[in-house]
Amino acid sequence: MGSKKRSTKSEVEVLEGQTDLAMDDTVSVSSGKKIKMGNRKDAEMGDGVASSSSVADSIKPMERKKKRKQIDKERRRSILETEEPQPKQLIVESKGNDAPEPVASSSTSILPEFHISVFKDLASADSSVREAAVETMVTELQEVQKAYDRLENKDLVEGGLKLEAQKDDGLDNCASSLRYAVRRLIRGVSSSRECVRQGFALGLTALVATIPSIKVDSLLKLIVNLLEVSSSIKGQEVRDCLLGRLFAYGAISRSDRLTKEWFSNKDTHIIKEFMSALVSLASKKRYLQEASVSIILEIVEKLPAEALLGHILEASGVPQWFEEAVDVGNPDALLLALKINEKTPIDSKFSKLLPHPFSPSKLFSADYLSSITNCLKESTFCQPRVHSLWPVLVNLLLPDTVLQAEDAASASNSLKKHKKGRKSSSSEEEIANNVQSFCDVVIGRSLLLSSHDRKHLAFDILLLLLPRLPSSFIPIVVSSKVVQCLMDILSTKDSWLYKVGLHFLKELLEWVRNDDVRRVAVIVAFQKHSSGKFDCITKTKTVKDSMAEFKTETGCMLFVQNLVNLFLDEGHASEEPSDQSQTTDDNSEIGSIEDKDSVGILGNADFLKGWVIESLPSVLKHLKLDPEAKFRVQREILKFLSVQGLFSASLGNEVTSFELQEKFRWPKAITSTALCKMCIKQLQSLLASAQKVEEPRYLANALEPNDLGSYFMRFFSTLRNIPSVSLFRNLRDEDKQSVTKLLEMESKLYKEERNCRLSNDANKLHALRYLLILLLLQVLLRPGEFCDAASELIVCCKKAFAASEDLDSSGEDESWGDAAPELMDVLVDTLLSLLPQSSAPICSAIEQVFRYFCGDVTDDGLLRMLRIIKKDLKPARHQEAGSEDDDDDLLGIEEDEDIDEAETGETADSDEQSEDSETVIGGEGDDKDLPEESDESDGGMDDDAMFRMDTYLAQIFKEKRNQAGGETAQSQLVLFKLRVLSLLEIYLHENRGKCKPQVLTVYSHLAQAFVNPHTEGSEQLGQRIWGIIQRKVFKEKKLPKDESMLLSTLESLLEKNLKLASKPFKRKKSASTLSKKKLTASLNRYKMVVSLAQNSTYWILKIIEARNFSDAELQGVFDLLRIILEGYFDKNCGNAKSDFRRVEALDLVIEVLKSQVPMNSDESNREAAKKFLKSHLQSLGRLIETLVKKMPEKKSRKTEVHKCCDKIFQMITSLDLTKAFLKCLGPDTLSACESQLGNLNLALPFLWCLFSQKPTIVTATTGMA
Repeated sequence: MGSKKRSTKSEVEVLEGQTDLAMDDTVSVSSGKKIKMGNRKDAEMGDGVASSSSVADSIKPMERKKKRKQIDKERRRSILETEEPQPKQLIVESKGNDAPEPVASSSTSILPEFHISVFKDLASADSSVREAAVETMVTELQEVQKAYDRLENKDLVEGGLKLEAQKDDGLDNCASSLRYAVRRLIRGVSSSRECVRQGFALGLTALVATIPSIKVDSLLKLIVNLLEVSSSIKGQEVRDCLLGRLFAYGAISRSDRLTKEWFSNKDTHIIKEFMSALVSLASKKRYLQEASVSIILEIVEKLPAEALLGHILEASGVPQWFEEAVDVGNPDALLLALKINEKTPIDSKFSKLLPHPFSPSKLFSADYLSSITNCLKESTFCQPRVHSLWPVLVNLLLPDTVLQAEDAASASNSLKKHKKGRKSSSSEEEIANNVQSFCDVVIGRSLLLSSHDRKHLAFDILLLLLPRLPSSFIPIVVSSKVVQCLMDILSTKDSWLYKVGLHFLKELLEWVRNDDVRRVAVIVAFQKHSSGKFDCITKTKTVKDSMAEFKTETGCMLFVQNLVNLFLDEGHASEEPSDQSQTTDDNSEIGSIEDKDSVGILGNADFLKGWVIESLPSVLKHLKLDPEAKFRVQREILKFLSVQGLFSASLGNEVTSFELQEKFRWPKAITSTALCKMCIKQLQSLLASAQKVEEPRYLANALEPNDLGSYFMRFFSTLRNIPSVSLFRNLRDEDKQSVTKLLEMESKLYKEERNCRLSNDANKLHALRYLLILLLLQVLLRPGEFCDAASELIVCCKKAFAASEDLDSSGEDESWGDAAPELMDVLVDTLLSLLPQSSAPICSAIEQVFRYFCGDVTDDGLLRMLRIIKKDLKPARHQEAGSEDDDDDLLGIEEDEDIDEAETGETADSDEQSEDSETVIGGEGDDKDLPEESDESDGGMDDDAMFRMDTYLAQIFKEKRNQAGGETAQSQLVLFKLRVLSLLEIYLHENRGKCKPQVLTVYSHLAQAFVNPHTEGSEQLGQRIWGIIQRKVFKEKKLPKDESMLLSTLESLLEKNLKLASKPFKRKKSASTLSKKKLTASLNRYKMVVSLAQNSTYWILKIIEARNFSDAELQGVFDLLRIILEGYFDKNCGNAKSDFRRVEALDLVIEVLKSQVPMNSDESNREAAKKFLKSHLQSLGRLIETLVKKMPEKKSRKTEVHKCCDKIFQMITSLDLTKAFLKCLGPDTLSACESQLGNLNLALPFLWCLFSQKPTIVTATTGMA
């Protein structure tokens, strides 16, 4: 275990450790054999200490070293002069592969052998090897010592010549091998190599414990001498010597020799000497203190109480050590004092370290904790490990016996509402006070306000508290200072303590994971001390994710009750001002909190209350409970939102309802209007979500159905009738009447619904009831805006169920005038008037009502909705009859885009004009089966006429006219259209499979709205229209087949879709200035429009085919296809640059030929095919001639031309028309065919399926050549 440099010294030390046997011829050293010890250099510096005391005290280290070398030379010379052929002391034995193993033995076999190879095994990294080596060493040395003790004349073994270093080592009664082993073990514990220190300390412990001949007092002196720290050694060598002493003292402690010494002699001074040595060692370096105290504590645990006072506390240096502890900040002295006092109450001996008389309440009093603050702060030196003092303090702070009962009681009592806290026992109150004082003084005022290390320590202490912490103490421990420090740390990821804070938060959340009581307390503490901004400031989802983990009714009810208490608690605001980084953080505001006060920003108190209001309904989001349990939770939330949002107490802040048998409370401060509005909105969301989930399941004998809407209306009526309770705002008479009528109508509908039981009428009544309930809340939320809509809806309810006695509609007909409109038209008009400015829950309720009534919607009502989709704020263009518009203006998809010809393979002339005279899909053809109101342009309608069309559209147009920008009006109109689209989607979904002609009407208007250039400005609107057409129109299996759909209408739609599909993506001169993003968006929209036109063409053709028209009737369709096709190729392929279109047309020609000339046909079909092909040989000849003389330049297109010609030749050859065809080809054409044929492959897939049936197309398609 040493280097070559130390080998000489090791040999000398081995011989020093043995007796000099040269005179009695009992021991000799084997010739040429050196025993290498490998001790560390710093450990070997104590070899000379074994000389006489006079030499050790008077000679300096260097002189002592010279003296020792001189003695070694003389001794060796003496051995060589007197050496005779006698048995050797160190014998080499074969072992394994003839490896020599040195042993120590008597020349006359008086003493057993001791194999010093065990020291090598003591340094092994394997603990089992070390333990086996210790066992072997102890066994052998015990045998050696027993044999040595039996000798009568020990001088026969030891010899007369002894070195000075051996005479005063204190091990006079020990055999030479034992003395050697002890010295080597002491030096070994100072080695820092691998596991040497552990193994040698274990060996020393076992040796001292089993061999009483080793005196403890001599051992203490030997430890100091062999591990002496002189001025000549520095750094790591000093550290190794000090740690060696520590391990050596630890070995003595664990050997139990001190305890045995005291029991054998109570007046022994060994314990005092040992204590003095340890205290002296601990005072040398800070890192030795805690380990030294842990050794002392081992002795304290083994000694009886009576030995502590006389032997531990009165040892030299110990009283002074305790005296200075408070001033210098010595946590180890405090730890020792606490542990000794725990065993025996002798607190008077510890000066200022412990209160006198000692008690936990005095120990954790604010004054005492403040006095020992230095001791507690200095415990950070051992980080990242937590000092041993803290677990001791935690055990005293939170005893197990009381806290288990406290925690069980707090969990059960926390769910009891409106009751004062249970009476706590004096011990529980004392513990709570202790925890409060500890967290305030130690955590809050000492550690969290200090350095990073001490903040780290504070969080470690909190983690120590968690396993023993009752839920009722969480508000004390998770204090405002803790939460604010945690927020400061987590708000910045590059913070030095970020990982510490993240670890603490992770452990805290793991601790509360399976305990709802703990989870509630932690969430409330986080939000209470952060004013509801914990997630915002820390940029985590801690609170949000914790709220989603409630799975039981008990946990949810507990959370709801705590949030209610937090809302009503006036002292909830954090006492500590938050840091500037928190108060000015841009992310501190929760975006979902709307309707701020008139000042513009809610204060911290209102912000927290706003979070409470928003969080209550969100508890139900992830909750999976049975309907009964969920209804109970919903009911509690509903009561809170209703009381706080709709009402206020006229007298005081508490009101008792004898009818409901419940007491209601309000905050002492008046709730702001913004918070009341938030409550109403959340109340609407709660009722809307309840309506979506529940289905009418009412029984005639059900006394208390789980109808949240009905419960709310009864609850609202009851509170409204309490004299000391008033609405949160004063209403006008008109609004009061609306509220009263809505209450009455809902009550009537509820009775009627229960009478209907499970039927479609019950569903209608249920949907109308919830719309009335939400409309009542909307009247309270925005008075003066919804009174007319409420009146119209009430009349509709009466008309819809006029047969019911409870819903008598007499007296209401006058309001509709003499020419009473259709009920569904009024209902649709009322629903549309509610859509624009209503909240999302009301829109959801409107959709539910429309779902059950959409089967009765009239064409007028449907067109009213469709016109809203098509309208735009920009004024309509006034066109004269017969005037032709430019295609670019009509579709609005080429004006501001450009694309490279190489990317699309197609171009168009910049001055090219479209011959279309229609604005978008649809037009005069629709007027034949739709009312006049469906005219898209609305003629020359002025704004006043437009206002009569729809109240909300009138409001938007006024806003557009009165505002400079009109941007807000546009966004409102888009939102209105999206909501109307939801109704149209419901209409199509509910009428699927009924083959109604209205589907064609809806399709036509939606397609026009999609192609409208203004729709391009709203990507969301365009995607919504596209999705509805694709899912609800094109993908429906059943097509509209009503006889009222005229063929002329279908032809008109087909013509416009074909024109739209053939429209190229034009290039604009200013396109170079557009950004790449805009170009991409324009190209994507162009592709969607073309795709819509193609799919529309297929869909219309399917409808035509399903109607089974005669050939004569279909002739117009064929003529239309021929004209469109000829015009398409004439326009796009007439230019020499249009190779793409020319080659694309070849595929169409081939498909037509395939349909008429099948390759594998019977004789009858063969004659018909031959006749058909023969009649078109001239056209095919001209086609081939044009292809080979004007061959495309691109290789891929040449390949397609080659394929086309090849297939034409195969057909002609198969029908024996080769000679006739060759007559149609001139000599130049034949030579060109031999040299110029090439390939290309493009097609017009949306036309192939049409042309395969009719031979007339061949003439049209081949004529383009």
